[in-house]
Amino acid sequence: MGKTVSLKDRVVSIDILRGLTILVMVFVNDIASVKGLPWWTYHMPRNANGMTYVDVVFPAFLFIVGMAIPLAFRRRINRGDSLLQLLAHIFIRSISLVIIGLLIMNGRDMNPQATGMSYALWNVLMFTGVILFWNAYPVKSKANPVIFKILKALGFVLLVVLLVIYKRDVHGEFKWINIYNWSILGLIGWAYMSASFIYILFRKYFWIIFTAFLMLNFMNVAGSLGWISFFRKVPPIVWPFGDGSLSSITVAGLLLSLLFTQDALSKIQRNKALWSSGFILLLFALGFLLLPFGVSKIRATPSWCLLSSAITGLLFLVIYWLVDMKGIKSWAGFMNPAGTNPLLTYILPDIFYAIFGVTYLSQYAGLGWPGVIRGIVFSLLILGLAAVFTRYKVRLQL
Repeated sequence: MGKTVSLKDRVVSIDILRGLTILVMVFVNDIASVKGLPWWTYHMPRNANGMTYVDVVFPAFLFIVGMAIPLAFRRRINRGDSLLQLLAHIFIRSISLVIIGLLIMNGRDMNPQATGMSYALWNVLMFTGVILFWNAYPVKSKANPVIFKILKALGFVLLVVLLVIYKRDVHGEFKWINIYNWSILGLIGWAYMSASFIYILFRKYFWIIFTAFLMLNFMNVAGSLGWISFFRKVPPIVWPFGDGSLSSITVAGLLLSLLFTQDALSKIQRNKALWSSGFILLLFALGFLLLPFGVSKIRATPSWCLLSSAITGLLFLVIYWLVDMKGIKSWAGFMNPAGTNPLLTYILPDIFYAIFGVTYLSQYAGLGWPGVIRGIVFSLLILGLAAVFTRYKVRLQL
């Protein structure tokens, strides 16, 4: 008989994949403004059919979010959390991601004159409030727990004050925040909510979750045909599944996690690998089958969702083979802070831009391959900062 898979080993592999994805995300965001690079270093245009490696980064993170769901909730269930507590955790975590996304995106549109505060100061204070409020303060510490509660309260008050004075300029008219401008973090939050609800309600029934995955893809196809476009107008707080596109990617990661890291269909490592490989092949097959609907990240077409999921799943199996089966793991050590502290690592570039301004993007190595070198150096700088913050117990956890 083959041996069973260790839960600890699986978490390491997922963390490495998450860290790699965050690293590439920081890199591609930084070089997005660099001119004169090959076409495959940018997102494909909206009306084009195709995808570059850049177009796979965001769905890869969604896929990893799905992979982590069974592992995280198994710990909570084993701890004795009730259904109500689990649902509350899902809601709070999802809304927290949306709120942070709203703060970041609206911070970029802040009008200094109307707000009465400089752009840099408002954004630096905003990120300070985010870190103070959402930091995972150490449970075992010599410091008085009251201090941590005070810091958390200070973060909350700071964010409230900043929101009260906030103003943005919309065609000459000053307005408050745009409550729909939550960008990537908000999209992750809604996708996490939808996939987590599916898992919590049907976690004992693999084939029901698989059926839900197929239904989400069918919704995406139907949306591409214009049959259910009304779903895009329903507020996510009411219907977090949207048109099924992003939720389908997250549920695909959830399914792979159930196959490979849990005992959904087998307890034997060899069989887990076979089922997982079969699922990834199915994702590739469905992705190619639905090519007539186009391949586009911006349009979130069915093939883009499925092929991105398949690529990420295959990459996970490769990392697992290297790290867990062959023991080749030293190469991934430098990505550990990004893998274990992803949210902080993700917002660190925005903190950098708030302090130094975004103009450095065009002033320093903004053309050709020197811009790529700048992007690599910047990405490594962000990883280094994440390592320092993580070491000193600054870890964002929702």
